[in-house]
Amino acid sequence: MASVLVHHVVGDLTVGKPELVEFHVTETVESAIRAIAESPEGSIPIWKKRSHGVIDNSDMRQMRFVGILSSFDIVAFLAKTQFLEDQDKALKMPVSEVVLPNNSLLRLVDPGTRLIDALDMMKQGVKRLLVPKSILWKGMSKRFSVIYYDKWNKNHESPTSSSNNLLANLSRNSSSSTSIRDKYCCLSREDVLRFIIGCLGALAPLPLTSISTLGAINPNYSYIESSTPALEATQKVPQDPSAVAVIESTPDGQCKIIGEISACRLWKCDYLGAAWALANLSAGQFVMGVEDNVTSRSLPELCVNSKTGDNNLVNGGGSRKPKKFSSRSIGFFNNSASHNFGSRSMYRGRSAPLTCKMTSSLAAVMAQMLSHRATHVWVTEDENDDVLVGVVGYADILAAVTKPPTIFIAANKSSTEGFGNEIQC
Repeated sequence: MASVLVHHVVGDLTVGKPELVEFHVTETVESAIRAIAESPEGSIPIWKKRSHGVIDNSDMRQMRFVGILSSFDIVAFLAKTQFLEDQDKALKMPVSEVVLPNNSLLRLVDPGTRLIDALDMMKQGVKRLLVPKSILWKGMSKRFSVIYYDKWNKNHESPTSSSNNLLANLSRNSSSSTSIRDKYCCLSREDVLRFIIGCLGALAPLPLTSISTLGAINPNYSYIESSTPALEATQKVPQDPSAVAVIESTPDGQCKIIGEISACRLWKCDYLGAAWALANLSAGQFVMGVEDNVTSRSLPELCVNSKTGDNNLVNGGGSRKPKKFSSRSIGFFNNSASHNFGSRSMYRGRSAPLTCKMTSSLAAVMAQMLSHRATHVWVTEDENDDVLVGVVGYADILAAVTKPPTIFIAANKSSTEGFGNEIQC
């Protein structure tokens, strides 16, 4: 295990992070759409409002957390028939009607928590770390964090129990200091990944090792056939990553990926247009476009912002006027061969799924995710760009980075021995 993960603490990642502004369950769906556009993972944490006159210590802050709301959740919610018929009503609905409660997706941690312990939390499903921006904490470099945690080693305490002790101390301090109690920042998995990619040299040789060698490929992905209704994707979407592959099955039983329905693809889309498409189109039409498959008479009239000429509801303001649905507005692209999903040459821009090879290095996959602001990368066979074999998400990368050295050495030894035998032959 690289020492960089042991010697650094969570507080090192909070430098320059803005103070958390809570998004409450009483806010509207329209407000959530704007907030999601500013989120790095296409999702936002949702909170209950603090009770008037109640001291909001660390424990209360954790209890007030409801869950994480993604763009996929909103589009699926809007795809319901009753809400498509009354768009204004749907956009004014509180997010409490949309968000799926899951208090375990966020964890409040002390800024002195070791990075390796934070990564273990995220491997178990935690998507956000809530870190107090205390004026008493001055920051810890890797030089000081070992000294700070020397007490752990002397007392033989587990990282979890020590972290709980630190949170207890923080809770006591927070009741007597408003400046400590009210200042928090939220770290996402993308923040952690950006830190890790900046330390690739210290993690060598892991970054240059293939994802297949590291066992980072998750074969248990969710998928939907291109000929089935796109709305069925809402019944199969997993929590991590929040994505469903759209595939075509070949006669020999292989799955060819032609696109995806995911939170990161719907991140800054035309939400009303995407909801209509999700409710009325097949999965193949949803990811490839419909302008050559659906006549203008069957396309609905949606509302567009008259000031921005945009219907993504990100900028807000202005009145809305009717506009014909266009697949281009949600990232689809017109293609005369859109009924033939077998050709990779038709993919353009946002309609193409983000893919890598089984032999792609861990560093290359990490760079792909960060450059595209994606939460995952689909993995295909080395010989065939279309054949899907799995997916790599945040949890898979974090598991690979923190893998015990003995496992990694054994894998390399096995591959080295095989290479030597080939030479001898």
